[in-house]
Amino acid sequence: MTVTPLGIPRRLLEFTLDGEPVRAPEGSTILDACRAAGKDIPTLCEGDTLTPKNACRVCVVEVEGARTLVPACSRKAEAGMEVRTGTERARHSRKVVLELLASSVDLSTTPRVAEWLKEYEAKPDRFGPDAARVNEEPRVDNDLYVRDYGKCILCYKCVDACGDQWQNTFAISVAGRGFDARIAVEHDAPLTDSACVYCGNCIEVCPTGALSFKSEFDMREAGTWDESRQTRTTTVCAYCGVGCNLTLHVQDNEIVKVTSPHDNPVTHGNLCIKGRFGYQHVQNRD
Repeated sequence: MTVTPLGIPRRLLEFTLDGEPVRAPEGSTILDACRAAGKDIPTLCEGDTLTPKNACRVCVVEVEGARTLVPACSRKAEAGMEVRTGTERARHSRKVVLELLASSVDLSTTPRVAEWLKEYEAKPDRFGPDAARVNEEPRVDNDLYVRDYGKCILCYKCVDACGDQWQNTFAISVAGRGFDARIAVEHDAPLTDSACVYCGNCIEVCPTGALSFKSEFDMREAGTWDESRQTRTTTVCAYCGVGCNLTLHVQDNEIVKVTSPHDNPVTHGNLCIKGRFGYQHVQNRD
């Protein structure tokens, strides 16, 4: 049974979306309104548990009277505004952004990117073989998760999840500036020498697979990772009495990773090290 949290009713705003009148609760973003209307707007840096960062610019739309394209993930809906999501200008911008991202980093494990590249007729290889790429080897320095910065698009979601929006550990930050900007822990040290508490909440929000479970990384390397064969079962964590919900991802009768429902009022997708990584005892056959 789905429980809808009660709160103060929000006033409905009326505006135009692709020529059709729509209503959205006050405080909603354009992206919220698009999703409610069944319009599929691509986005990478937006997360339903984080404050939008406007980093990837894939979700841009046209707003009547605005000088530039606006990010739908953060622009609040306003009464009387006219929004157009599929104009030539918006689609061209998304195409270029997708081409730039796909030509510079590995998006092979990013959900839906292949679909979007086809939809927008994006051709990342048009920049030629000399296009600069982030060719960095995966960092495997612990038994819990892997950092593969060759897939990182600098969306800052891991920084926010580790920082003041959720974990308040502040182990992850952005190092360098401009073209040298990159995600790193303090002094770019191994993860085991950092302030990381291994909650894995950065993995939960990473949109590209730049951060992944060690189990998933190993299975992908071996060619055995197959989400079509995986089942998902939501249960309650047994380590303490907080009541965190866990979603167990099971393949071939083995738990391969653990996530948490984002709509759970207790965790909002966040877990501690025990909840996210302490599942081995469940399938210990000894």
